[in-house]
Amino acid sequence: MPVESVGSPALWAGFTLFVIALLALDLGVVHRHAHIVSYREAAAWSMFWVSLALGFNLLVLHWFGSERALEFLTGYLIEKALSVDNIFVFLILLSYFKVPAALQHRVLFWGILGALVMRAIFIVAGAALLQRMHWIIYLFGAFLLLTGFRLLRSGDAHVDPERSPVYRLFHRFVPTVSDYRGGRFLVFENGRRYATPLLLVVAVLEATDLVFAVDSIPAIFAVTQDPFIVYTSNIFAILGLRALYFVLAGAMTKFHMLRIALGLILCLVGIKMLVVDVYRVPIMLSLGLVGTLLAAGVVGSLLWPREEVSATHGLRTPERTRTD
Repeated sequence: MPVESVGSPALWAGFTLFVIALLALDLGVVHRHAHIVSYREAAAWSMFWVSLALGFNLLVLHWFGSERALEFLTGYLIEKALSVDNIFVFLILLSYFKVPAALQHRVLFWGILGALVMRAIFIVAGAALLQRMHWIIYLFGAFLLLTGFRLLRSGDAHVDPERSPVYRLFHRFVPTVSDYRGGRFLVFENGRRYATPLLLVVAVLEATDLVFAVDSIPAIFAVTQDPFIVYTSNIFAILGLRALYFVLAGAMTKFHMLRIALGLILCLVGIKMLVVDVYRVPIMLSLGLVGTLLAAGVVGSLLWPREEVSATHGLRTPERTRTD
């Protein structure tokens, strides 16, 4: 049966304004000037976002009880786990487009801002579908199960930006200069406006995250169908994605078994959706299984390392030479 949302309109509005204020503070004050993000700075920000999410989790516990608090924590953990795959693809894309280190934070900020908007739309649409057509949950479950199996079979990610429809349409219809112009997305030259490669990178990142959202939103609805819990846990996970990128980017290839863990997690939540009307998996059991799989993926990667691969592993070398 559909779950009634615990969030009042005022709470929804207050949370959204709080997120907007955080983003404005991030871009307008803390990271106003483009610079290379150090590991220490990224780690501090990552701890800040995680602490903020856990602090909100305590508020959920106080306001709505332990059941909703556990749902938030499980949903947040699943989204964090799935964001590891996002980070790997982001690393490939930023390496492919040779984005200067000082501009990477700006690209990720606007890419993730667009992701937040898309996730909000997907969550509202998903909640409306489940409210009116409960059988949709079985389609979500089957889709996640299929996605999990594909992830288990596919191994490493193979990404070719030039095959992206967004990449092709952008090059066909948008006049673009060949080199980066600082942090600018558009320049005006010879009486005409041109896009810079920075705008193209953001467009490709947005298209990539759209694909990830199709996987992650159904996964959250496997944990809870409360739109407010789905929304807040998803948003907090995405807010910390940028800082997590700079923390993990240099070590992503070492955690090769995380993809196996992610595939198993997707299979787990898919099965949970398929049996929801027969057996409701306890939220504590879901949280324990997700945490165990993630820990096993990290520990297994460290115990059985593989040869280092380049950040652009899986990319087809472009035929033409790109200009920095």
